[in-house]
Amino acid sequence: MNRKKQKISKFSKSLLLHILIYVGALLTVAPFIWMVLTSFKGMGEILSYPPTFFPEEFKFSNYIRAFQAASFGRFYFNTFLVAIACTLGQLVTCSMAAFAFARLKFKGRNALFMLFLGTMMIPGQVTMIPTFIILYWLGWIDTYWALIVPGLASAFGTFLMRQFFLTIPRELEDAAYIDGCSRFGVLWRIILPLSKPALATLAVFIFMFFFNDFLWPLIAINSEEMRTVQLGLAVFRDRYITEWDLLMAGSVTATLPIIMIFFFAQKYFIKGITLSGLKE
Repeated sequence: MNRKKQKISKFSKSLLLHILIYVGALLTVAPFIWMVLTSFKGMGEILSYPPTFFPEEFKFSNYIRAFQAASFGRFYFNTFLVAIACTLGQLVTCSMAAFAFARLKFKGRNALFMLFLGTMMIPGQVTMIPTFIILYWLGWIDTYWALIVPGLASAFGTFLMRQFFLTIPRELEDAAYIDGCSRFGVLWRIILPLSKPALATLAVFIFMFFFNDFLWPLIAINSEEMRTVQLGLAVFRDRYITEWDLLMAGSVTATLPIIMIFFFAQKYFIKGITLSGLKE
């Protein structure tokens, strides 16, 4: 009898936990679902009261009109160029810096890493003005250099990769050194192939950040042809403040690449989050 009660209690707890998880997932996805459904509605239906959840008629023309109302093709080109360049740049620089902090022995390594890691505590708003002044002196304002160069390295990426490198057995490197492999060869042939989960995790984080970045492009870019998607949506909203159907359509197209990349790298992403940072 007690065993039966224990089974019932365990089942009840499991059922309650699953209900809470599903409710939390629904609350998380609800705004996105509302945005997608709103992108297919007309303005009259969007502003109607009481509001309707499903559109009476799916208007796919909203997406065509949204792309015709603003230069979204150019905005997407700029965004993908900046996001991909910064992602590749950080994968290279962070991997090399992480290898030095994780494997190379030199005086003051731990102190330097702690100092390097301490930069993560500095808000990005504090460094924006000095960065802007440096780029202004270089004549890079309103260019791709202003959007790409400041994002080619990060303390977070170095920390993430270092923590993963520490989980890789040193015996593999020692065997490579015995075979005559150089340090760069060890990094390229041994460490990086074993670090695909961490690389995928870092790539997703970086791409999402720069694809959705709004504040820095707003500061560094002046001309319309250099704007990114997020700036394009902001201008689109200002110009067509009542055109919520077009704004939602543009927002959906700006969200889809992030979702696709996450699902594509989901396996490596979860594995990288699980393994990174477990060993000091």
